[in-house]
Amino acid sequence: MSTPNEQSVPQDVYAGSTETTEGTVFNVSGQDWDEIAAGLHGSDDDLIAERIVVNMGPQHPSTHGVLRLILELDGETVTEARCGIGYLHTGIEKNMEYRSWVQGTTFCTRMDYLSPFFNEATYVLGVERLLDIEDDIPEKAQVMRVLLMELNRISSHLVCIATGGMEIGALTVMTVGFRERELVLDLFELITGLRMNHAFIRPGGVAQDLPAGALDEIRDFTALMKKRLPEYAALCNANPIFKARLVDVGHLELAGCLALGLSGPVLRAAGYPWDLRKTQPYCGYEDYDFDVQTWDTCDAYGRFRVRLAEMWESIKIVEQCADRLTTLEGAPVMVADKKIAWPSQLAIGSDGMGNSLDHIRHIMGESMEGLIHHFKLVTEGFRVPPGQAYVPIESPRGELGAHVVSDGGTRPFRAHFRDPSFTNLQATSVMSEGGAVADVIVAVASLDPVMGGVDR
Repeated sequence: MSTPNEQSVPQDVYAGSTETTEGTVFNVSGQDWDEIAAGLHGSDDDLIAERIVVNMGPQHPSTHGVLRLILELDGETVTEARCGIGYLHTGIEKNMEYRSWVQGTTFCTRMDYLSPFFNEATYVLGVERLLDIEDDIPEKAQVMRVLLMELNRISSHLVCIATGGMEIGALTVMTVGFRERELVLDLFELITGLRMNHAFIRPGGVAQDLPAGALDEIRDFTALMKKRLPEYAALCNANPIFKARLVDVGHLELAGCLALGLSGPVLRAAGYPWDLRKTQPYCGYEDYDFDVQTWDTCDAYGRFRVRLAEMWESIKIVEQCADRLTTLEGAPVMVADKKIAWPSQLAIGSDGMGNSLDHIRHIMGESMEGLIHHFKLVTEGFRVPPGQAYVPIESPRGELGAHVVSDGGTRPFRAHFRDPSFTNLQATSVMSEGGAVADVIVAVASLDPVMGGVDR
């Protein structure tokens, strides 16, 4: 029989005390792990060989998206680093097999969400090669494609620099980076109607002509960026704290880049001037005056400097595009073949929604045959001759290419993308192992991976 005192004490089965009977217990207070490990040399336990495995992510804010890093640590030193991907998988490539060739742009623009125009361009260039209409694309459409891609390169590099600065504690770099990116997105909204996921570059040309006043806005933006970009250089280039976090961090020499198939700023920061806009020109890039930017340090700091310099080159190209578009007022922006050309003369109705009555009359009032053809083109789509094509382009992260396969039908038989983020992530382990945990963040940031392109 229990006493009254024993009855008044509640027994919590989940809060009982336990005593460790196996393994080694560390009773430490404030020492560094290296001090503890140094005292274990020669002991019977050989605890120096023990490692701690840490999951960084997939919810971690410093991994550029839903990326999981599995780190094996000896104290704060990374002894092994592996990437876990697939947390953002969208099935875009498979979904494209069930939509028309034009509708494919609506899917692929959502892959690398920081550079949507590049996703659209590589896919569309492949479709146009299969259609054998590469030489029929209007000049104005090609110039508009280059204009949008170079504006997109600026906005993507701004995000890379801004988020990279945020991850190492340089919040001013983050705030000014997103301040400038907002201006680019305003231009995208003016030209395409959307800030992202545009589906604006389409087989045969682009969806619509430039709206009134767009060129003036573009010139105002380039003039402002010429004043703003030096702020990044003044803030970061020679900043001792910034350099201490980036110099000699994430080191990977040219031989390693080539062995892993890396491209983009990572490759050019190793001193190799490989840029598809120069080596394998597309969309008329051979007609523009710009230089390929390189660096020679093979580290995170060099990749930052390459991206900063590339934004200057993109501004030069944007200015040349604006000058050329001035002389192309009223020129067509879609291929002349009406069996391919998606109706691009869209006009918004007076209520701000749908097509205007004038446009509807234009479609329905010409002829019954024209109306039937319009209906079939929109609902069924055009047929693409059997074959396959791969047209790589230089995205902000490196070589981006779409392998497009047709069986002669109205939709892709297969579409597979070679995304640079997926390939460049291979370098995470070789860049991180042997360094500190804090340097893993810098190494991944210098690769600038976008998980929407990895998990497509």
